[in-house]
Amino acid sequence: MSTDGNQSTDSGAGGDSKDRIEREISIAAPVERVWAVLTEPEHVGSWFGQGRPTPVDLRPGGIMQLDHGEYGQFPTTIVTVDPPRYFAYRWASAFPGEVATEGNSTLVEFTLTPEGDGTRLRVVETGFAALTIPEDRRKTAGYESHSEGWSGQVENIRRYTEQLAA
Repeated sequence: MSTDGNQSTDSGAGGDSKDRIEREISIAAPVERVWAVLTEPEHVGSWFGQGRPTPVDLRPGGIMQLDHGEYGQFPTTIVTVDPPRYFAYRWASAFPGEVATEGNSTLVEFTLTPEGDGTRLRVVETGFAALTIPEDRRKTAGYESHSEGWSGQVENIRRYTEQLAA
């Protein structure tokens, strides 16, 4: 664990198959504020995307539209909403513009745990081994890219959330 509370874990799913990315970070804000940052339209685009509000239909089966700039628009499919502790969606990062389904996406899970006056956020993304990623998308939609990307995104979430509290 680093001094900023950001802990990274990458787990292979047997052999050389990498299927799970896990990141954890401590955030100096209450669980309810972190939940809002992860799920409310005015916040999501500020930590993931182009800084604009993100359309969010916050219910299982609903769509959260992620704008990943030059990499495309991603209509993620919300799987689970359990405020303010757990949120999960499917993300078809190899297929910009396609609605995420079990067959074309990974599962991204956010778990929020109270930690003193703050929150411990755990982000887990799984399902890479089951995907067939087109050759032209492997650099941006594969395990390695997402592993690196989540390291930055949890930091973005922490910074953004903590500046809201200031």
